[in-house]
Amino acid sequence: MNKFLIVGLLLFGGFYLTAQSSAEKEQVIAPIKQLFEGMAQKDSMMLKEVFYETARLATTATDKEGKPQFKIDDVAKFISSIGSFPKERSLEERILSYEVKVDDNLAIVWTPYEFYVDEKFSHCGVNAFELFKTVDGWKITSIIDTRRREGCQDK
Repeated sequence: MNKFLIVGLLLFGGFYLTAQSSAEKEQVIAPIKQLFEGMAQKDSMMLKEVFYETARLATTATDKEGKPQFKIDDVAKFISSIGSFPKERSLEERILSYEVKVDDNLAIVWTPYEFYVDEKFSHCGVNAFELFKTVDGWKITSIIDTRRREGCQDK
């Protein structure tokens, strides 16, 4: 009888931890989804809400000569550029998957993506997000991405 009770408690505990972990991962992903929804709607306020006050953006790419490039972008300029993008034009970042790692108030999220402007393929790559759990919820502290036009899954 005690063996059945122990096995039952272990199974229940495993289901509870999985559900708890899944809920936490959804909370981590929420500001990322809001970021891309804000980009699609060109809504500066939606974008501002997801970033931590000292957040940073960076991009890596390879130039035409095959040399690696690294660029830091200003979050405020990014938000402004999205907000001023013509309303009749569309921006869509299609996230192909989310790989989420969480420990305490730190989360890392890896998201392969494809980017489209006016429904036309622009580029693909991977985003690497760092998030911090504040008293107001998860905030993006850093995004670094890769950008390329070749080697993409679906153009």
